[in-house]
Amino acid sequence: MKISLVRLSTKDLATLAQRIISNAQSGKYPVVTNHPLIAALQNSYAEYDKVYTKPGYSGKGKDVATADHERDVAYSNLKAFLNGYRKLPSAANHQAAEDLYTVFKNFGLDLDRLSYSSQTAQMRKLIGELETAENAQRMMLLSLTAAFAEMKAKHENFELVFAEQAEANADLRQMTSATAIRKDLEKNLKSYINLLTAMKDVTGWELVYNDTNELVKAAKNSVVNRSNEKRSAIK
Repeated sequence: MKISLVRLSTKDLATLAQRIISNAQSGKYPVVTNHPLIAALQNSYAEYDKVYTKPGYSGKGKDVATADHERDVAYSNLKAFLNGYRKLPSAANHQAAEDLYTVFKNFGLDLDRLSYSSQTAQMRKLIGELETAENAQRMMLLSLTAAFAEMKAKHENFELVFAEQAEANADLRQMTSATAIRKDLEKNLKSYINLLTAMKDVTGWELVYNDTNELVKAAKNSVVNRSNEKRSAIK
């Protein structure tokens, strides 16, 4: 019974290990019941199983982009209102609009075009300035209290989602990669297969050898089929 474990894909290696472990623990083969090689194989597979399907990134990028878009819209709407209102000298509280627009200008009128980190830093300062008693009074005169609260809420939601993405990505980087631990799984699988091969002619070992050999053949066929698919794709 021979197989080149290194040629198996990440998923195929996991499948072979899982099938061999389940087969050995089925109770059909007294010779391998509670065998230390099975315990070692199970332990290495358990570690491998934790990481072999892990994504390369958190998958939260879309959520971050959506949250950023929502705060951009809230920011742009408030800025646009002030810009339009300040151009109407005859309108009530015209000066309040002019003063608030000046606050926006002081922190940049293109915050929605900046990088996530740069925009976040400037938005914090802008919000802080708009929350002063004087500016809060101006927004109240213009009935913009609710619009400002929405902009602030959208910004805070972005910060929350962005922090969740950063934390998730950090967790992924700290996880041991499947490549780093597959060697241990390969080693234990090879030891077990070699044991069965050495003992195949000994009474009591024939059945477990034959059944395991069928599992190994199936794994080898997956390699052959994948190679054929690649050749067909090239043609």
